[in-house]
Amino acid sequence: MSTSRIVRCPTCGGDSIFAPSNQWRPFCSQRCRQIDLGAWASESFRVETTPPLEDLDPDALPPDLRQ
Repeated sequence: MSTSRIVRCPTCGGDSIFAPSNQWRPFCSQRCRQIDLGAWASESFRVETTPPLEDLDPDALPPDLRQ
């Protein structure tokens, strides 16, 4: 006998069943899943990173990192 875990939907904050029976998990519905996907596709969500050194202006680098 397994119990389903209830988690917070990342999009709307409502209850979502986190179990194989919920095809949209961790989202509560297909609508919330699509909203999240659209936000990533439109670049509303971004993962911050530093640019590779070769993309930087060599004069802006500290002397010990210049080639």
